[in-house]
Amino acid sequence: MSSKFSNDVLEFFKNLEKNNNRDWFNDHKKEFKTIETDVKKTYASLFNMLKTHDDVDQFKMFRIYRDVRFSKNKLPYKTHFGGTFHRKKPELRGGYYLHIAPNNESFIATGFWEPNASDLQRMRKEFEMDATEMRTIINDKTFKSVWGELAGDELKTAPRDFDKDHPAIDLIKKKQYIFVKKYTDSDVLSDDFLEHVNASFKVIRPYFDYMSEVLTTNLNGESII
Repeated sequence: MSSKFSNDVLEFFKNLEKNNNRDWFNDHKKEFKTIETDVKKTYASLFNMLKTHDDVDQFKMFRIYRDVRFSKNKLPYKTHFGGTFHRKKPELRGGYYLHIAPNNESFIATGFWEPNASDLQRMRKEFEMDATEMRTIINDKTFKSVWGELAGDELKTAPRDFDKDHPAIDLIKKKQYIFVKKYTDSDVLSDDFLEHVNASFKVIRPYFDYMSEVLTTNLNGESII
């Protein structure tokens, strides 16, 4: 099982960026399929690493074909590989994402990308009651040295029925609760890239443990699963 990414991956996407059309892709489809098979093995290696310290039950690599039906961008192919690693639901929440792209645009991400309406409301109510634990986790020195600042889209003002002057309004108005870590091409091609990714994902665990407890209990702390 492949435990590192080949430069062939990045070079293929660089060429695809210049030739993002069906004729070129069909002429190079055999090459792509070979690369895709190898990349899938590398994602599987990371999946096995994650299983040593978290209860992940599946991973999914996304197809290269873009859905252009409702997009202004009509280019037919993605110029990256993306894959998610799922924690066992419903008791464990959050997920991991690995994005491989050329030109120093690779990254990993983790957290809550598109929480459903009930989960988002539950998070906001928790922060309204007490955001101390959340702040302690995300401001921890080791955590911050790996993941930096909490990211994600947010509202311009307070959500309905929340006080715009609440001391935790910075957390309450968020629509996503994610962390992102970027990598260069040389990082991605290094022998120990997967070890670095796995170590970074390990550091996120206190955040996941906290959020999982929040999202599996009501405001009285009683289990809802």
